[in-house]
Amino acid sequence: MGGVGKKWCGFCCSSSASSSSVKLLMFMVAPLIVVSGLFSVLGPLTSNWVVLSNYPWLCGSSTMPTSSPVSSEKESKKRLDFPSQVVVVEVHSMEEATSDDSMLNRSSTPPHAIESIHVQPNGIKEDMRNVSMSGRMSSIVPPMNESHVPNMKARRDYTKLDRLEAGLRRARAAIKEANHGNQTQDNDYAPVGPMYRCANAFYRSYLEMEKQFKIFVYEEGQPPLFHNGPCKSIYSTEGYFIHGIEMNKQFRTRDPDKAHVFFLPFSVTMLVRYVYVRDSHDFSPIKHTVTDYVNLVAGKYPFWNRSLASDHFMLACHDWGPETSRSTPHLHKNSIRVLCNANTSEGFNPTKDVSFPEINLQTGSIQGFIGGPSPSRRPILAFFAGGLHGPIRPVLLEHWENKDEDIRVHRYLPKGISYYDMMRKSKYCICPSGYEVASPRVVEAIYAGCVPVLISDHYVPPFSDVLNWKSFSVEVPVKDVPNLKKILMEISPRQHIRMQRRVVQVRRHFEVHYPPRRFDVFHMILHSVWLRRLNVRFRNDFDVL
Repeated sequence: MGGVGKKWCGFCCSSSASSSSVKLLMFMVAPLIVVSGLFSVLGPLTSNWVVLSNYPWLCGSSTMPTSSPVSSEKESKKRLDFPSQVVVVEVHSMEEATSDDSMLNRSSTPPHAIESIHVQPNGIKEDMRNVSMSGRMSSIVPPMNESHVPNMKARRDYTKLDRLEAGLRRARAAIKEANHGNQTQDNDYAPVGPMYRCANAFYRSYLEMEKQFKIFVYEEGQPPLFHNGPCKSIYSTEGYFIHGIEMNKQFRTRDPDKAHVFFLPFSVTMLVRYVYVRDSHDFSPIKHTVTDYVNLVAGKYPFWNRSLASDHFMLACHDWGPETSRSTPHLHKNSIRVLCNANTSEGFNPTKDVSFPEINLQTGSIQGFIGGPSPSRRPILAFFAGGLHGPIRPVLLEHWENKDEDIRVHRYLPKGISYYDMMRKSKYCICPSGYEVASPRVVEAIYAGCVPVLISDHYVPPFSDVLNWKSFSVEVPVKDVPNLKKILMEISPRQHIRMQRRVVQVRRHFEVHYPPRRFDVFHMILHSVWLRRLNVRFRNDFDVL
């Protein structure tokens, strides 16, 4: 595994890529400007109705400076809004397809209002917010003049999109059945236990994903900004996933008509490194680059406009991922955003966005970081080491820094003491947010077999639609930091042993492998995207006339 990992890191982080970055950037921008210009001249061809709403999950309920090729965000929005065919996009409740018990990212984020938008040929959007809605999503189709329908017989034709949707309907039905039946046996691994919200539904959904899920990766763009990413940093999961999906033969398809989702392979970390002017506090060069890229693929392919990006996804572990997604309105509002910075107070929407773990691959591999002793051989109650970063850590350090032998909190570790050894000696590993909600300490704790103590506000932990974090971690509100020792001491030794064993069991879902293995972090990211695609339904308008 080490040899393969080194080869992959050479691919992602070669020095040649850095030295030729300016040439590659110029090579990329020229076609972007030309194609986006052509697209803006050609303008829209047809109209489209798009229905967007929130929905529950599968089981349970709760809850740089430079001139810009694009003159303004308003013009960019106008350019991107026009579909290439008449399609209804519905984001449904999964109640009709699975069960009333759903896999839910439990979040206090309130549902957004259902919105229906009609994009007319002249580019004017008609807002249909006056349409009354009930809790369960139903088909919404506006009156349509027959002049908009070139051939009414199309209602009886089965398109490639129809066939894709039929396969997804079968997957939904199978998940529903599994949720109420016995779990399928698997010689490799079958999820079971309280670490999962609904083990049967998750497992069946995973098998359906393996059987039919297909992803089209746009090939436009050149490294280092596209098709590349870091592999030895806290943002390493960007490069890991980009390389993993581009090399994958099972899930990647070269035929876009067979794809369920479309991946935009830009790396926010690389954009920050090569496009952003350091200390400028100007995000516009990054946003312009992403807008140009979206214009390029939207002008070359029909799929972005067909769905207004609801079946497209981006992935970013850099803190500026959410801000980058605001480059174009539909990328932020409609697309599936796979983000480490999963902060609901900053617009992260658990019903369409994916929270995935921040993993600090210092060597490009997890080798040497996995494993730790049993609970009885962990003499330290809780451990944290880290500097002032964000609003929470000062509170933690104020109350606990060098003040208790059981709660080992350090701003800087004493010389000769290993950070990872301290994790392996601790029962609980304190994982406070920094300036952003995600922290690599969460996965570091899981790797070491240490029960994570999450101290954050508005954070949606990774894979929460599948994993029951309360069964293997401790969530402590910021206001309760002064009571941290009392909270941990009230957890019985027996309960801690159970939680620690569950940490070891779920660890497979956070491990990085080359090549990827079933149920590892690569496949869990794919499964999270798969779940959200299951809730987006496309239908030809002719079918509902």
